[in-house]
Amino acid sequence: MALAPPRPKGPPLNALRAFEAAARLGSFAAAAEELSVTAGAISQHIKQIEGWAGTTLFVRRAQGVALTSAGRTLLAPLTLAFDNISDATSLLRTLSPKPTLNIATLPSIAQLWLQPRLAQVRAALGATSLSVYALETPPDMRRAPFDCSLFLQKPTGSTHETVLVQDSLLPVCAPSVAARLKAPQDLANETLLYDESWHDDWPIWTKAHGLSLPPSQDLARYSLYALAVADARAGFGVLMGHMPLVQNALDTGELVAPFNMPLTSDKALVLQLGQNVPQDLASLLTA
Repeated sequence: MALAPPRPKGPPLNALRAFEAAARLGSFAAAAEELSVTAGAISQHIKQIEGWAGTTLFVRRAQGVALTSAGRTLLAPLTLAFDNISDATSLLRTLSPKPTLNIATLPSIAQLWLQPRLAQVRAALGATSLSVYALETPPDMRRAPFDCSLFLQKPTGSTHETVLVQDSLLPVCAPSVAARLKAPQDLANETLLYDESWHDDWPIWTKAHGLSLPPSQDLARYSLYALAVADARAGFGVLMGHMPLVQNALDTGELVAPFNMPLTSDKALVLQLGQNVPQDLASLLTA
């Protein structure tokens, strides 16, 4: 009777994934964000690999971490391996009898820009199931199970991305609020609304137009841009509008621009496509 002695075990796959992410991104915190775990979990995974290999992969410093020679040697083949796994997973999804299209996007883009366009996209996709996932940061399209992403970001010039709409900053408010604004200086008497992720919107716009806000300026901060838009429509203040996100409200007259003083941003509404995605998706979204 043949014996089946226990085989030696390699390091856990999750530990290898944690090391690869931390090494590629140069940060335990960034790796934790990408993998949706804690920085402490990343640290434990890496200690586990170092214990298994009997060598140090990272040098821990007060200002962060740095790869050792062994860590640098390990990074390239692991990155290639996980990229290949991701490619195989993407291919596997295309073999499903019910194809799906998973879109990752900023919550405000999903609510204010994408939602009005979903019906026509679904109609064009036919039998393909469409799902939308709200994320705060763009995913790694090679690693995450998404087919495309929509974010306000600086274009990179990649062949996998399409600029759908150039962003620009412009104060917007309800018509009732606009009626009492005769000049940009009158903004000092209003509550200025902004999203905390774009906390420098008002300083950027005012500086570009040679204006300044008084230290006593009444400000209202939001973690959801769509809520800030809703409050602006209700007349609670003046919002620094990102044009792709407020254009619908401007078209309907719910919001107006009291001053024709737009400032072109360095950001744009960028569509990033993964593999096996309909190449006409950009035209469907902008039709």
